[in-house]
Amino acid sequence: MNNLNVLPLAITMMAGPQIMSAVIFATAQKAVRISLGFLAGVLMATSAGVAVMLGVATGLGGAVDLGSAGNKSSVGRVIQYVLVALLILVALRNWRKRETVEPPKWLYALMSADIRKAFRAGLLVILVMPSDLMVMLTVGIHVEQARDSYTDALPFIALTVAVGAIPLLLRVLLGRRAASAMPSLRDWMNNNSWLINIIACLIFVVLILA
Repeated sequence: MNNLNVLPLAITMMAGPQIMSAVIFATAQKAVRISLGFLAGVLMATSAGVAVMLGVATGLGGAVDLGSAGNKSSVGRVIQYVLVALLILVALRNWRKRETVEPPKWLYALMSADIRKAFRAGLLVILVMPSDLMVMLTVGIHVEQARDSYTDALPFIALTVAVGAIPLLLRVLLGRRAASAMPSLRDWMNNNSWLINIIACLIFVVLILA
């Protein structure tokens, strides 16, 4: 598997409600403890999700020839093009409803979450998000096309968690400055969730088509 092609997809994994959740936890009173619980959930969900999607890709590879990643007309690439089309539709839907869209109510509930709820949130923001399922399926297809193993996807999993850890790292490294700036960032992201979702979709599209 060409990790240089797959690794940037980790950014898409955490773009949207995922990074918004990470910012919320980084503004909590016990930011380090709660954020680590969230990241543990992200790690477990991404590890399990990639394993399942690799199994799906392997099953598809056993039924049809997925071809190589460099073959633009291979079955594997056609599946990725279908995912791209779905993401474009999602982006258009977010744009059309941008005036009325509101952030999920559960995002506000995270402001008072404890470590257990943060861990559960880390699981759910990965496993129930269609865009993340698409990304993990894309990773699984890349691994299968390269005839590689699950261990070759570990850098992708690690980078996904690292991206989710950025708000916490900023909070720890910048201290009070980050603590005072993050609530404003959190509010901006909540009010512009439609834009963040569109950006996440477009990043995925660009990375797949590149």
